[in-house]
Amino acid sequence: MFEQAPYHSDISRGPKGGRAVWAHTSDDVRIRVGLWPITGARGTVLIFPGRTEYIEKYSDAAREFAVRGLASLAIDWRGQGLADRSAPDTKLGHVTNFDEYQRDVDAAVAVARDAGLPQPYYLFAHSMGGCIGLRSLMRGLPVKAAAFSAPMWGLELKYRTRVAAWIGSAIAVNTGLSQRYAPGTDAAAEPTSMPFEANPLTRDQDMFAWMQSQTAAYPELLVGGPSLGWLNAALREMHALAREAAPDLPCACWLGTAERIVEADAIEIRMNAWRGSTLHIVQDAEHEVAMEGPSVRGALFNGCAELFV
Repeated sequence: MFEQAPYHSDISRGPKGGRAVWAHTSDDVRIRVGLWPITGARGTVLIFPGRTEYIEKYSDAAREFAVRGLASLAIDWRGQGLADRSAPDTKLGHVTNFDEYQRDVDAAVAVARDAGLPQPYYLFAHSMGGCIGLRSLMRGLPVKAAAFSAPMWGLELKYRTRVAAWIGSAIAVNTGLSQRYAPGTDAAAEPTSMPFEANPLTRDQDMFAWMQSQTAAYPELLVGGPSLGWLNAALREMHALAREAAPDLPCACWLGTAERIVEADAIEIRMNAWRGSTLHIVQDAEHEVAMEGPSVRGALFNGCAELFV
């Protein structure tokens, strides 16, 4: 049995009966796992959030999956949400290696099994969660199909910025400066601290306001910019993943034409080489396709339901 963890139902839109538990990873990091069981579920979606995100933000997705007959589970990755944070500056998003996230995945799958969430399992992964999720699939994550939203298989960086990111982050790691903020970032929450008009997440004002209201109510959920160590680990992981073949399972991916955070070319290259996959290009959508307007969200979750059979 797993110890009960806080679950902020007042800012959530998930199915009734949503809850959260603490789970300890193999390296003794405490993460939080959200559960949304439903009666008669035909399977369970493992939701892998992006950087800075937390389980309550995916309660809306859990509701969408529940309507389509699927239970859900979501993860507070180490370093964000209410999971343990390793850096003295708790607003700093930091890991030293992306392999650490695979320990979080293993702990979350153990929760799903212990809680009796029904199989088959399916994967829905967004942004950084898409990077973690692809590695998990390559490690044998026990899912029947996978869906991605703007997966972080590359970062949208100009050539000079990309070179500087590789060199600068490597120097920082090798000189003991890995826990400094990446250039251009600080402790301010990203990017929900921005005004709606400038945000790169969604063009749906109601969804953006909902995100902001969550962290206003519970600021402890917030995390700021990434560390130079996280940046170096992310660059190394994306480079390594690009050199490996796609897993042999059904896959779909949604990508907005207004994407400004992850690299569209890297996604298109991966999906073109993934046998049995489908890439959905969503006109005018920003980074968080699953948090765009109702018609866009509906099409995405209907597509997932068709894949998750």
